Amino acid sequence: MNNDIRNIEPKIVWNHFADLNAVPRPSKKEVRVIQFMEDFGKKLNLETKVDKVGNVIIKKPATSGMEHKKDIILQAHLDMVHQKNADTIFDFEKQGIEMFVDGDWVKAKGTTLGADNGLGVAAIMAVLSSKDIAHPAIEALFTIDEETGMTGAMGLEPNILKGDILLNLDTEEDDEIGIGCAGGVDITATKTYSEKKVDENNIAFEISIKGLQGGHSGMDIHRGFGNANKIMNRILFRLNEIIDINIAEINGGSLRNAIPRESFALIVINAKNKEEFKSNIKELTQIIKSEFSYIEPNLAIDFKQVDLPLTILSKEEQRLLLKTIYAALNGVYRMIPDVEGLVETSNNIARIIVKNGEIKIGCLTRSSSETNKWDLANSLKSCFELGGFSVTFSGEYPGWLPNLNASILKTLVSSYKKLFNSEPKVAACHAGLECGILGKHYPKMEMISFGPNIKGAHSPDEKAQISSTQKFWKLLQDVLKNIHEKDN
Repeated sequence: MNNDIRNIEPKIVWNHFADLNAVPRPSKKEVRVIQFMEDFGKKLNLETKVDKVGNVIIKKPATSGMEHKKDIILQAHLDMVHQKNADTIFDFEKQGIEMFVDGDWVKAKGTTLGADNGLGVAAIMAVLSSKDIAHPAIEALFTIDEETGMTGAMGLEPNILKGDILLNLDTEEDDEIGIGCAGGVDITATKTYSEKKVDENNIAFEISIKGLQGGHSGMDIHRGFGNANKIMNRILFRLNEIIDINIAEINGGSLRNAIPRESFALIVINAKNKEEFKSNIKELTQIIKSEFSYIEPNLAIDFKQVDLPLTILSKEEQRLLLKTIYAALNGVYRMIPDVEGLVETSNNIARIIVKNGEIKIGCLTRSSSETNKWDLANSLKSCFELGGFSVTFSGEYPGWLPNLNASILKTLVSSYKKLFNSEPKVAACHAGLECGILGKHYPKMEMISFGPNIKGAHSPDEKAQISSTQKFWKLLQDVLKNIHEKDN
């Protein structure tokens, strides 16, 4: 299957992508891919350095006749979101991604594909290994841990790069030129509870939610996709009103930057309420599936009787938990008033774990406005604290403010119009790009972001378009060839 990928044009890009995807590289587990990239640079006899946090920098001199052009930084991140379907057996720390071609798309078998940002990495590798692509002097910057904290960009040494212009290859629509992005902050709410023993006359059921689209918690947050954690809470809240359930465990969602696709809850009820439970959850399932039928056609809500657990939450802890999750905002908080269709501020209730006397709720709040980011963060903090939780903020990173006068923007727009006879969309995005952080390190550096079409990023439905990658590769080469000359 992966061999089919190697025959796709442009072969130089897809072969590097296949090599990269053979190396396990989940976020915060990048040791092997760092070594892979360091070996790659050294095999090309290019100056290669790994900085103190694990970012890899590979330098390539300008091709003949391009020495007078401004120096370029090509940037992409090495890590990938590690998401898989519940029924997929896969170890992201040991296995390479299993890919296949489906028409005009490259997909993975039950896992994320790693095109975010592997195709950007592969394109930079292709430029570095090429012998016939005209380009100025290049510093290739491969950062680590972009997806779960941007610690690579944050830890980058301030004077390690000398380039004038940064091309970030982490945009996921091929007709879009990125000139700005949202910042973010992780919110974690935790509390402990005293476990209550279960009456042996009770019975237990596992409720499962599967089949949701999931997706990117920034780029897809406004699309109305179902959030498994919120749907599960709705079900548990309503069942508790009707038949008095007892929660033993909840395990919902996974990564903060992915809209949760699945959730599982273990509940206990009085045996005499068994038939009433079944009829009511079936009715709830029909209602919720009907509401989501257009946007979430594969939503599955199931239940099965299981062995009785040893402990449950107390009634008061359960009441506070369900009300807190119900009250916590998930989704869009504010749109940008003067940019049609662009989200300014949002929150993703990404992870809920209830087990063994501990409750943990993880969120990712995003905003292109620092003031509104903290406004929403404090609103969520207040909500969780009213529910008796302790709240911490972490992983905070800034947004990237647009510069409409940047020379690289004019170059990219000109190349796009010349090559494709159409106007690109110049826009900021509601996702976290490393440009905001890198811009703090290098405030005079011009930055731009572009890339090929990637759909379903951060979910096992992730796919990369072959024809779009050809378009992206053509644009990248033309931009490199037409970079402005150095200032005198």
